[in-house]
Amino acid sequence: MVEEILVRFPVSPEVAKAMANVDRELFISSGMKNVAFKLDALPLAGDQWISSPLTVAKMTHYLETQGADSVLEVGCGSGYQAVVLSFLIRRVFSIERIEKLLLEARQRIRLLGITNINTRFEDGQRGWREFAPYDRILFSAAATRIPEELTRQLAEGGILIAPIVQNNKQIITRFEKHNGIFREVAQLEECVFVPVQDGLVRG
Repeated sequence: MVEEILVRFPVSPEVAKAMANVDRELFISSGMKNVAFKLDALPLAGDQWISSPLTVAKMTHYLETQGADSVLEVGCGSGYQAVVLSFLIRRVFSIERIEKLLLEARQRIRLLGITNINTRFEDGQRGWREFAPYDRILFSAAATRIPEELTRQLAEGGILIAPIVQNNKQIITRFEKHNGIFREVAQLEECVFVPVQDGLVRG
């Protein structure tokens, strides 16, 4: 799988190693084990999806994790992206608004024995103020805008990567914060993510 990713996109050696460390088969339903290592997005509960491994690798690469101590992920989903990040950043904070998905992700993280991922049942657009500021923030869902609350939770010199909806397209977009000013610095490529949604879903 990682070799196929590298053919399509030259991620850093650190990201390639992190991807190789994570068994994607653990994050999908038993009926889809035969396609676990293909570069396809796959369905989850609650009309959500686990991203393609290629997309996860790209998002992680764009985040430039080297030197970062903490990352906030908006949209935990299956937990796959958070686990990849856990091999690259000391403290991972991941938020999920669908309780069923979060409980399943927590169980996978426990089974893997990973101790540097913190998860929360919350609307990710509110962030996680108690542990802010974060060196990196990653949206694992498409947004029309970046909530001001999250711009405040990004550390000085920090990087935020998010799929932003523009003119009916989703564009992976890089934002940075310097001298207290949060701004867009690059539009990286088109993508397809589930949309960010407000509120909590229990059950």
